[in-house]
Amino acid sequence: MLFSINWAKDFINISDEAEVIAKNLTMVGFNAASVEHLGREIKGIVIGQVLEIKKHPNAENLRVVSVDIKEKILTIITAAQNVKEKDKVVVAVEGAVLANGKEIVKKDFNGVISEGMLCSAEEVGLDDHGLPQEMREGLLILPPDAPVGDDFKAYFPLEDSVIEFELTPNRADCFSILGLTREIAAFYDYKLQYPSIKLKEEGREEINNKIQVSIKDKDLCFRYIARVIEDIKIGPSPLWMQRRLQACGVRPINNIVDVTNYVMLELGQPLHAFDYDKIKGKEIIVRRACKGETITTLDGKQRELNEEMLVIADKERPVAIAGIMGGEDSEIKENTKTVLLESAVFYGPNIRRTGRALGLRTEASMRFEKGLDPEIAMLASERACQLIEELGIGKISKGYIDVYPVIQEKVRLKLDHKKINRLLGTNISLDKMAEILKKLNFEVGEENGELYVIPPSYRRDITCIADLAEEIARIYGYDNIPSSLPSEISTVGKTKKVHRIKSRVEELLINNGFSEVYNYSIINPRKLDMIMVPEGHPHRKMISIINPLSEEMSVLRTTLLPGIIDVVKFNINQKAEEVRIFEIGKTYHTESLPLKELPEEKTRLTLGMFGSNIDFYEIKRVIETLLAALRIKQVKFKRAEYYALHPGRCAEIYLNDNLLGVVGEIHPDVAENYELEGKRIYVAELDFDLLVEKSDEVIRYTPLPKFPPADRDLAFVLEENIEVADVIELIKETAGPLLENIEIFDIYRGEKIPEGKKSVAFSLLFRSYERTLRDEEINEIQDKIIKAVEEKFSGKLRES
Repeated sequence: MLFSINWAKDFINISDEAEVIAKNLTMVGFNAASVEHLGREIKGIVIGQVLEIKKHPNAENLRVVSVDIKEKILTIITAAQNVKEKDKVVVAVEGAVLANGKEIVKKDFNGVISEGMLCSAEEVGLDDHGLPQEMREGLLILPPDAPVGDDFKAYFPLEDSVIEFELTPNRADCFSILGLTREIAAFYDYKLQYPSIKLKEEGREEINNKIQVSIKDKDLCFRYIARVIEDIKIGPSPLWMQRRLQACGVRPINNIVDVTNYVMLELGQPLHAFDYDKIKGKEIIVRRACKGETITTLDGKQRELNEEMLVIADKERPVAIAGIMGGEDSEIKENTKTVLLESAVFYGPNIRRTGRALGLRTEASMRFEKGLDPEIAMLASERACQLIEELGIGKISKGYIDVYPVIQEKVRLKLDHKKINRLLGTNISLDKMAEILKKLNFEVGEENGELYVIPPSYRRDITCIADLAEEIARIYGYDNIPSSLPSEISTVGKTKKVHRIKSRVEELLINNGFSEVYNYSIINPRKLDMIMVPEGHPHRKMISIINPLSEEMSVLRTTLLPGIIDVVKFNINQKAEEVRIFEIGKTYHTESLPLKELPEEKTRLTLGMFGSNIDFYEIKRVIETLLAALRIKQVKFKRAEYYALHPGRCAEIYLNDNLLGVVGEIHPDVAENYELEGKRIYVAELDFDLLVEKSDEVIRYTPLPKFPPADRDLAFVLEENIEVADVIELIKETAGPLLENIEIFDIYRGEKIPEGKKSVAFSLLFRSYERTLRDEEINEIQDKIIKAVEEKFSGKLRES
């Protein structure tokens, strides 16, 4: 935000140098990035009047001009053709310095001495963009009332100091000369003088006879004020207005457009002027655009709109993209006779989304994005009309149209000075706090013996007592707040269980040769087709992004498998001989679409493995090692079928009756979808939240056994379809507490084993912590085990 000191003096009488003002405002929260002094280097420029013009006797293209500067009459040589006798001009006398640093000296032009120089706008530091064509190509011609002989810098505000402020988005009220001047007035305790506005309204008709306004989408437009200006005279705006616009980084265009820009910079409220005669049906409708609707904007580009964009439309088509840019069809031109002036307030986030979608951002949209005060819209409309009347460029029609569907409610806060002092570590009195807030235009009142505060309507960022504390602190002065230690009782920081378990899991997997990967939470919906998720499966309920960058990133993931397979594929394509990777990430789930409430977020742990030494039992070993490290017991692996996994090499993992996840080799069809034919890739996806819940962080020690173990080996011939895990579970139940450990040491199919059967050999270890076990009781347990296996699974003890 560029801030003109000369402009600020319309509101307050301040004499400090710009550098001092910049420093003081920085101390109250508005960082000053730079200070620039305009026109300071220019000197020796006066106002003159042309008395006589003659042709140069020795040069066809030059003219000899006699100029009265009051003290004397100068002879000056010029090539400009736009000057005539009696014109008021800008004269650089001998010794003068121009904007470009050039010093003026007497000079001989083919036998005629020039005693100075007649100046163009550029030579005195003015941007000539808003001047008539003849002045852009020639000399700067001043109004007839310009006082001859006066210093041009005294007549015209050529010299100014401009401070560039880096403002934070929450202070939308300060993106204006008035807003920052209010802060200066509060700091210096100056009285602020607002513009005094009285309109003549000399137009021929009432505005209600000329235009109708309606707001269809009240959630996107909070207020719309319309005025009509008749008998418009389009032309350049006065030089003083052009100079102020240029100082704040805005190029002049014509008097009507310059007035709207002037008010936007002065008050912070963007305005827009339409050519009234181009409005079809004499009706303004504020609505969402229709799908496929287009508009050609003022920059000459045709833009396609969508249903989320707000437009200002007439009876037939859009005439402006609300809050961003007007349409070419209703542009103010030289032949414009009547103007419709808009002062409106739009919903900031929608303006930002529209601007980003169209690749279009303007000074107006930048202000709307941050959230404007609906109450200032009327002041801005009246101020623009006042300037139009004062400049004599139009007549205001009687009355105005003000559509204000929902009036903004005022925020009311208790002024709890004790709490504010605790927050700040200060001892500021209640009266002092009230005084500071009044300087900032807060309303301070009393009710039931307590003070309350109502922020001004333009301070939409004030919502709680902490905001009041910040306002008091910055005006009171951060340097005046004493240093102190925290008075509250501090607590020792402690890591949450979920973070501790996550660190343990990561460490264990990394020690087992795994690398951690991070994939995007937003994926391509076609990825679910690649891993063959069935129609109607909960994973198909994917939440779509409203404004996706592309289809590749358009939905929130419901499983981590596509991402982990993608990473495995990438490494295989890079000729990696072995891949071990894992990811801990969120998945997003909902019961119904479209989304009616926030999705449920679940944390998953996914493993991916590939290599010549990798098989189902290796990934199963990793999972068992992980579970053992987390002290999770009662784990079962059950044969299962899962859409993305090989039907014969897949298992579900249960903790008691809770499904922990799945593990297995990816389905051959999935491998083909990923162009990984013939590659045996193993994956697992586990419920990390359940892992955290069931993990045991307490380390329990048992004494070393005093008594020796007894071991037995048993081999059973079983039907092929019997799961070994079920047999192990039966043996544990039958053996009772004396069974310390059971392991499988052989699975055999072949000679002496009937077809359709398998031999499974178990190693059993028995021990008592109280006594030495006898062979008789071990044999008795062994017989029970053999009988139980035979009865439940028809398993026969293998003799040899």
